[in-house]
Amino acid sequence: MKQAIVARADLGMGEGKLAAQVAHASLSAYEDAGRKARKRWKGSGQKKVVLRGDSESQLFELADKAERKGLPYAIVRDAGHTELEPGTVSALAVGPGSEELVDRVTGDLPLY
Repeated sequence: MKQAIVARADLGMGEGKLAAQVAHASLSAYEDAGRKARKRWKGSGQKKVVLRGDSESQLFELADKAERKGLPYAIVRDAGHTELEPGTVSALAVGPGSEELVDRVTGDLPLY
């Protein structure tokens, strides 16, 4: 079991902002997962990987792939209180799901 979080590198977010956006994405996708997937993921150590994304369109393309594979996912839109404009798409979480399925969606991306 695994979860992949794709954060946009093109936005130039500070480290704290990046960490917050990754956390928002992770929790939101977890909440959308089924009970069995949540339990299996928690029981196996909550494996996560943070990957580098290049654009808003890339995140939406990956979200579409996740949906077609039946994986939970969450797109984060920033509230605009600090570094980003309101509504800026900053991160995407895919999973928790089987490592194989998550990798079919995000496996070609580099680590952040």
